[in-house]
Amino acid sequence: MAMAYVLNNCDTLKKSAKNNTAVLSVLRRDGMGEVIQPGTQNLTSLRIAGLYGHNPLQNHILDALPSEDFRRLLPHLEFVAMPFGMTVCEADSQIRHIYFLTSSIISLLHDMKDGSSAETAVIGNEGALGVTLFMGGGKSLNRATVKSAGYGFRLKASMLTEEFARGGALQQLLLRYTQTLLAQMSQTAVCNRHHSVPQQLCRTLLLTLDRLPGNEISVTQSSIAAMLGVRRESIAEAAGKLQEDGLIQYARGHLTVLDRDGLEARACECYLGLKHDYHETLCEKKVS
Repeated sequence: MAMAYVLNNCDTLKKSAKNNTAVLSVLRRDGMGEVIQPGTQNLTSLRIAGLYGHNPLQNHILDALPSEDFRRLLPHLEFVAMPFGMTVCEADSQIRHIYFLTSSIISLLHDMKDGSSAETAVIGNEGALGVTLFMGGGKSLNRATVKSAGYGFRLKASMLTEEFARGGALQQLLLRYTQTLLAQMSQTAVCNRHHSVPQQLCRTLLLTLDRLPGNEISVTQSSIAAMLGVRRESIAEAAGKLQEDGLIQYARGHLTVLDRDGLEARACECYLGLKHDYHETLCEKKVS
């Protein structure tokens, strides 16, 4: 049975919504009590409590907000489906929304004139896509593509600008997250230059795994090669070695991590460095 949460019970929502298996509903507060049907995309100015178990509070930034701040944003969050391969924005394009991901993962890619590309960062439920909106530019620096299908909630640029100008909790959280995103980009650049393909493969698998609820990843060797900017044959060889050693199982675009500790042992120091930066910057500091 669907569970409907009204806006004036925000504290109850923040406690109950932790259960990812809960089936939540969205009610239109127009006096009619109309339930929004599956497939609806335009949920702006609705009292959102979540859809199909996908709740805004599954995003770590939104979850860390004080109840009052979350209550203020809630009516303006728009639920969006993010299928695999979807391009959320192109490089140098104007960003119209900030995306708070819940179950999807986005890859930031830098494209070259010859058609090649390389991944500069990944974003999952720990963060948000669209940080340039509050950094003064407003344009995307990279192409953002969905690398793992799922869902998220987006907020219009105008609403983000207004909320950011308050100088409250959301501003602090977004600035801290931006610090971790920049650290990830810097670490990725160093890793791609100095570490072997097998080490890079372990790093990218672990970063993806951190943003998923289980140990299964939907990915192809070609897509990993494109993200790392290397030949597919190099990825096939590295993945084959990991499978031979019992760390992963791979078949037809579906990869299962069997030994996470073993995978971490094969990765370079970049992965643990990024993990430490994330916990130090976002997890161990309280928002005032």
